[in-house]
Amino acid sequence: MSAPLKLRNVGPKSAAWLRQVGLRTLDDLAAAGPVEAFMRVKRAGFKPSLNLLYALEGALCDCHWQEVPEARRAQLVAEAEAAIAQLPAPRGRPAAGPVTTTHHQEEDAAPSLGFFDEPDND
Repeated sequence: MSAPLKLRNVGPKSAAWLRQVGLRTLDDLAAAGPVEAFMRVKRAGFKPSLNLLYALEGALCDCHWQEVPEARRAQLVAEAEAAIAQLPAPRGRPAAGPVTTTHHQEEDAAPSLGFFDEPDND
């Protein structure tokens, strides 16, 4: 039997979302894959950020979510965008535009306080 869903990068809130969409074990998550798991959470009405997508990939690869290579991140985002485009548009509102990731670099920036070092999934 598989262990309960307690994975690297996955905080209590994200773990609760995953349990609510039927992903209760590492085997369940591996069988679904990160994009399908992300989409199940989204279809359930939750509002996951891309950090959840990266966190799920990192959990499956046993690495920190920030260590997921940029090329793999781009692939995950493209797959998620394609799946999101297949969702029915909400009534009374136009469909959302594509998801984008923006990277900012500041010269002489103050050292990080660690607020953004982990996914905000709690």
